[in-house]
Amino acid sequence: MAFPDLPGCTAMADTLDRAMASAGAALGDWINTVESGGNPIPAARTAETLRHDPEVAEALSEGASLAAILVVRSTGKPVRANLSLDEGIVSAIDAAARARGITRSAMVEVLAREHLFELT
Repeated sequence: MAFPDLPGCTAMADTLDRAMASAGAALGDWINTVESGGNPIPAARTAETLRHDPEVAEALSEGASLAAILVVRSTGKPVRANLSLDEGIVSAIDAAARARGITRSAMVEVLAREHLFELT
């Protein structure tokens, strides 16, 4: 998987689903590396603009496809959030958290990270 607006950024795997799953991490790593070097992150082009790029148009004509990839950048700064959830959902989250030896908050974060990427 290549990112036309980010030179050298790639995500690879043995299946498309796994490549898509690893794409967010690849983007995050690329962004962190570029920023740590003091360089700016180029603005992403729209899908329509990308379709008119000759290299992208050629790749699309050869069977490539475009996908939006969600990048979640961890800041390491926890934020308190007041959520209202069904009691049964909270019980299920708590049980899953206990089984993994983590807190409810950590379990909600795990679930969010897993499923946010499915929504893009």
